[in-house]
Amino acid sequence: MSRIVVIGGGLGGIATAARLAKQGHEVALLEASGQLGGALAPVHQDGYTWDGGPTSTLVPAALRDLFRKTGRPLETELGGDLEPLPVLREHRFADQTSVQLPGGSRAGQMAAMETLGAGLGEKWAAHVDLYGPVWEVLRMHYVEAPWDPRTKGAVPKDLDDMFNIRETLYKRLRHDFRDERLALIAGHLLIAEGHDLRNVPSWLGVTSYLEQCFGGWRVPGGMRRLLDALAARLATREVTVRTGVEVTDLVIRAGKVVAVRTADGDADADAVVIAIDPRRLPSMAPYVERTMPAIPPVVCHLGLQGDVPDLPHEVVFHAEPLITVRPGGDAPDGGAAWTLHGRGKIAEDMVDALVRHGIDIRDNIATRVDLSPRDLVEQWRGSPMGVLWQGRGTVRWRLGPTTPVEGVYVAGAHGAPGAGVPFVTQSAALVAGLIGPA
Repeated sequence: MSRIVVIGGGLGGIATAARLAKQGHEVALLEASGQLGGALAPVHQDGYTWDGGPTSTLVPAALRDLFRKTGRPLETELGGDLEPLPVLREHRFADQTSVQLPGGSRAGQMAAMETLGAGLGEKWAAHVDLYGPVWEVLRMHYVEAPWDPRTKGAVPKDLDDMFNIRETLYKRLRHDFRDERLALIAGHLLIAEGHDLRNVPSWLGVTSYLEQCFGGWRVPGGMRRLLDALAARLATREVTVRTGVEVTDLVIRAGKVVAVRTADGDADADAVVIAIDPRRLPSMAPYVERTMPAIPPVVCHLGLQGDVPDLPHEVVFHAEPLITVRPGGDAPDGGAAWTLHGRGKIAEDMVDALVRHGIDIRDNIATRVDLSPRDLVEQWRGSPMGVLWQGRGTVRWRLGPTTPVEGVYVAGAHGAPGAGVPFVTQSAALVAGLIGPA
């Protein structure tokens, strides 16, 4: 039986620990904060509860596979399956037009775009169709198979060719859409994660295809229920969980990891899985010196009382600043829980900025939690947005699932295949596959 230490108790760390324990390894999970979950951990105040990070997921098969491969199925643990989102989000534009974007339906998305203008449905469908072959290459050679650009000849030619494309997503969207609104919709997810589309490879437009093909899904009761189910799975698999333990570095001898270093002493390990930003560990920082973390948004959790607008799952206001409103969460009787995300030049309170968009909830606020990007990075010990895109080379600069150090692996948003619930979850499967059964 191998002793494996997983550093980081977010989704990537939890998923990896559960898989490795099911494979028969002795697994210890070390989390620096006082609780598990990372960005999945809920926020509580004055009787209100909000999801701290993501509220939904794409490609639900990744979560279902995690639960099926480590114990009872997801729907059994949750008392029901994931719920499909009829509307992924509503986009509202500066010209006062808007569109509700459905998921999981090519025809539905075409019809939605037609409401913005005749012929725009065909334009949208033609753009999204480009990414079907892109997804097949990514799925076969990157998402579902280990990626190691450091090994000569290990990268399949079609994947290597795609990663070498110089075209940016900004250029692709400007080529495909004369209507700026469609470009804003297609680029939104990456902008919301803190990226500049001028630095994003065009193949990352595949997210539009994933939304159209697989739709969006949410956990009944919020992501906090998913976290509870995952914590229970760790207990079932007898993973040793230690919170409040800050890992300061790895202990490496003759090019191989032998332990992790903490304030309480060294913990011996036959293998280590880094499920945090690798730059936080001095011995690993030189391997990621060419990368930077993507910065989280400004976040405001609002506890509301009284009559408030009935909004879809998510509403995006395309203006300066870019504001995303996510209704949802738990509230006392007569209340509602909203979360606001802000990007861009935020020179005023986002609640005040919403008034310009016709939503005035200033008198409805019973409580609020304001979090700056710095607050979030300190709270989560890193950014769940992963690595900032700085051009096509970024995909080769970040680590994961393997590293140059023998016995060290990377899971989570900062490793391959990237940020987002399905990809972070899949990173755990890649690491577990490489380590193999005990």
